[in-house]
Amino acid sequence: MPRPAEDVDSAGLRVLSSEDCLRLLGRAPIGRIVFTDRALPAVQPVNYLLVGQDIVIRTAIGSRLAAATRSAVVAFEVDEFDPLTRTGWSVTAVGRSRAVTEFDELQRLNALPLTSWAPGDHDHFIVMRPQQLTGRQIIGTAPTR
Repeated sequence: MPRPAEDVDSAGLRVLSSEDCLRLLGRAPIGRIVFTDRALPAVQPVNYLLVGQDIVIRTAIGSRLAAATRSAVVAFEVDEFDPLTRTGWSVTAVGRSRAVTEFDELQRLNALPLTSWAPGDHDHFIVMRPQQLTGRQIIGTAPTR
């Protein structure tokens, strides 16, 4: 039986399945969270963990990020690119974020191997479950001149 043709978008990039997107989300150490800060779009790099299907971010309770992501719709993006082979991928997740306040969940998340790279106390957790998950993969091509 012939293999089905890969799904390719109009730019020639391979469209990733939701399963591929989750697998890649679990692999990258740094992502970018996109949120609204004082009515303007803001992007902040963060380290995170994928726990099941949830994206978990640890931050300071008084940070702009903590304030802006309480029950807000946010986007989260991770990617990897190798300029020598011209291969790479990008995954974007969109969903509602929430602050973790329940004691048992805080205890569970505190036990995770997730420490902030930024200095200071980071006792606040933001969790986002993707409602939309999209990804693209760049298949290597020879450089053009």
